Amino acid sequence: MKQTLRRGRGAIAPTIISVLVFGLVAYGEEIDAELRVKVDAKLPEIRRWAGDPTIVKEVRSQNEAPSETARNLNQENCKSLSVLDPLVREFSKNEVGRFLKSVKGDDVAEAFVSAANGTKVGFLTKTTNWSHAGKPKHEVPMTGSVWYGSVEVDESTGLQQVQVSVPVLEDGKPIGSLVVGLDISRLNEQPAPKTKTPP
Repeated sequence: MKQTLRRGRGAIAPTIISVLVFGLVAYGEEIDAELRVKVDAKLPEIRRWAGDPTIVKEVRSQNEAPSETARNLNQENCKSLSVLDPLVREFSKNEVGRFLKSVKGDDVAEAFVSAANGTKVGFLTKTTNWSHAGKPKHEVPMTGSVWYGSVEVDESTGLQQVQVSVPVLEDGKPIGSLVVGLDISRLNEQPAPKTKTPP
């Protein structure tokens, strides 16, 4: 299945990638096998973050009754805000932002949580887009699957990273998504996870 991804802001020539779905994982552009193993090793931890009661509660709350700030922000006015703007800090300093900051390691370049409609619930740092509705990094987790992106330089952090997104589940149903950008240089510093030898 071929799917078109638009990255960053503004008009960019679309990149056609092959997305292969293996069970509950959707992979973007091919990443080398060594890097994939390291990224896969982070998946259980990222799933635990998405299942934390703080994340689930705040996503449910925004789905049911978005804050005034969440209702008033959109793609265009969010782009004009600096990282120090009080409206931006409202999302980096809220319960979700504080939780993400408390669990992130040196290999996490960015992380953000989106409500069911793709708008932000909280993040580590200001994201390039206020809403990721219609983008695979949000829509795939909303089907209950996990999405892996391609290796790229992220506009909001300036770091070469690969993103992985997982569903935020409540009673087994997706109610939002968590996207985590993993710093490639930090991942490459880590030893490859040990694989179990069959008996």
